[in-house]
Amino acid sequence: MRSQIARRVRHMSCALAVALGAALLAPTGASAEAAADPYDVLVFSKTAGFRHDSIPVGIETIQGLGAANEFAVTATEDSGAFTTANLANYEAVVFLSTTGDVLNDAQQTALKSYVDGGGGYVGVHAAADTEYGWPAYEGLVGAWFKSHPAIQQATLKNEDRTHPATSHLDPTWSRTDEWYNYRTNPRDSVHVLQSLDESTYSGGEMGDDHPITWCDEQAEGRSFYTGLGHTRESYADPAFRQVLLGGIQYAAGAVDADCSPTGEGGDPAVVEGEAYTSGSGVERANHGSASGGQTLGHIENGDWAGYSQVDTAGATTFTADVSSAGAGGTVEIRGGSATGTLLGSVDVAPTGGWDTFTEVSTTLTATGTGALFLRFTGGAGALFDIDSFTLSGAAEEPKAEGSSNVHLFYYPWYGNPEVNGSWRHWQQGGQNPPEDIGADLYPKLGAYDSGDFTGAVEQHMKWIKQSGANVLVYSWWGQGSYEDGLADGVLDAAQRHGIKVAWHLEPYSGRSGASTVDDINYINERYGDHPAYFRDAERNNSNAFYVFQSLDVPDWSALDQVTDNNIVLAQTTDTSKIAHFNGLYTYDGIAGATAPGWKNAGDYARANDLVWAPSVAPGYIDDRAVPGNTTPTVGRDNGAAYDKQWNNALDPAIGGSPTWVSVTSFNEWHEGSSIEPASGNPPAGHGYQTFSGAYGKTGTEAETAYLDRTRHWVDRFEAARAARLR
Repeated sequence: MRSQIARRVRHMSCALAVALGAALLAPTGASAEAAADPYDVLVFSKTAGFRHDSIPVGIETIQGLGAANEFAVTATEDSGAFTTANLANYEAVVFLSTTGDVLNDAQQTALKSYVDGGGGYVGVHAAADTEYGWPAYEGLVGAWFKSHPAIQQATLKNEDRTHPATSHLDPTWSRTDEWYNYRTNPRDSVHVLQSLDESTYSGGEMGDDHPITWCDEQAEGRSFYTGLGHTRESYADPAFRQVLLGGIQYAAGAVDADCSPTGEGGDPAVVEGEAYTSGSGVERANHGSASGGQTLGHIENGDWAGYSQVDTAGATTFTADVSSAGAGGTVEIRGGSATGTLLGSVDVAPTGGWDTFTEVSTTLTATGTGALFLRFTGGAGALFDIDSFTLSGAAEEPKAEGSSNVHLFYYPWYGNPEVNGSWRHWQQGGQNPPEDIGADLYPKLGAYDSGDFTGAVEQHMKWIKQSGANVLVYSWWGQGSYEDGLADGVLDAAQRHGIKVAWHLEPYSGRSGASTVDDINYINERYGDHPAYFRDAERNNSNAFYVFQSLDVPDWSALDQVTDNNIVLAQTTDTSKIAHFNGLYTYDGIAGATAPGWKNAGDYARANDLVWAPSVAPGYIDDRAVPGNTTPTVGRDNGAAYDKQWNNALDPAIGGSPTWVSVTSFNEWHEGSSIEPASGNPPAGHGYQTFSGAYGKTGTEAETAYLDRTRHWVDRFEAARAARLR
């Protein structure tokens, strides 16, 4: 294009104009090196639809990044800038929250030819809401916008931490923005850098695979897109500014990056050596020639590093980029812990310098389970550094598992005319759904149907994942019942999110000890091979059956036929009533406030190797479902009632050190005990309560307050269990 001298003169003339702003806008932390030669970027922000109020600050931000990183910025909303001659003046074009039809046919042709011929394209946020009538633009931006929920906090998974746009980030990143759903999933044709964890927010519609930032090779050119950047506050965030900077540098050809597609069958994800989540002796070391600017360094004999984000299951090959000006040594690849199963090992010879990297690789000869650990052996002093590595065949960036020791009671008994053909349960108490239902709280999903597996049930699994619990206890009313007919669909949905399913055996008419044995055998035979079927690894991989109202049946001796291979729990704290059971639980959403008999039940269970699973609830109110009912109710007290019950359960002097904690309940709306999000804006005129005020949250933010608080208590419980086991 133009001469390097002309570029340098232009940059010198621009530098003083924006130097002060650049000092404030320059990103912090590790960043990719800017190109040695200055270059030019065109920022285009024309809108023919919705106009984002973040556009002005976005332009200022990119100008500041340019001043600090040797590129000049021209901002325009004139579509006439898109000619072959004018675009030749720029190394990259940024579509900054453009919307609608902003280019005519000739301008579209010029842009496509420019990128295919070696130019760069950067799309920011609403760039995906642009040029729907031009099919080639979808290939340029990667995917078109479909919809978005309200602005809220979510967690991003940084899938590729070697790209200059994401090399500064940790494996996950929690931030607030407007999260786009896209009409198609672009993964098969682009290189995904970041994706959204839909379990951490409401309104995601793409499931477990929701790309949000990606890059792509376009003939001789390059393309980069990020769905971030809706809010003005985003542009004050140094981490987001580095995403922008890295994307612009890549698109302009100022830095190199691997942007080959990451769809199925693509190369395994690269893991930065310095991205370890636990370790002994090792440290991060700065090396300008390393990807991301750092390595796993200071490695000596006996040191190790663990990577909780990398699963060794299915791993067949380990490959790493290494350097050594030291003694060299051996990398041991292990599964589960630093002393876990040795999967394979590879020798590292001195390379002649800490910035001289070479590739080593080995085939893994053992089967891996659990997270990846690398252990290092060799002679005295520094051995070698690891820049990055791949684990071929391994599950990459798995979702963090929830606790298998916290169980949520789950009710599949709701129906509506759209799915079921008629209303089911919502009309309890003489109500008239959909707006008038038998509950004092109104579901965020409205009067849903429990058979809506791709809608309501799918969202339930995302919310359960968000709660940190990893087991739902399925309300089951006998063989051939309505709930029995929905079990397969719920199990399938649970499997998609890594959730397991235990069983709540309800008191159908005629239930007895013998019929319960028959039910347990039936459930095991019909559903036991499903991947989502709960198995307790600590108890012979047995499933769990909670038997509701067990005191109504006087003789449970028949259970002796099934309790060797199943965990069957009685609903009581009376230890004289559990002779034929494997343990006990409480279910009662009111009693947890005082925990009567909990300490005795827990002590007895521990002494007799039984399961103790007391139940905690956020509240209990059933005035609309059971008009005139005189049963006591428990107000939520903005979350204090839930906290009190959890505190009671986890206090050994009160709760008896539970094996599991069961939560009453995920979605029992009639009793008002649900942690499932309740609408912050329910239908007027019915006297519905909301979660507003819970844990200091209001409005839509409060809708998920009890899910988030459950995760808090799940973490506390797991920490307490770990302390007991040490």
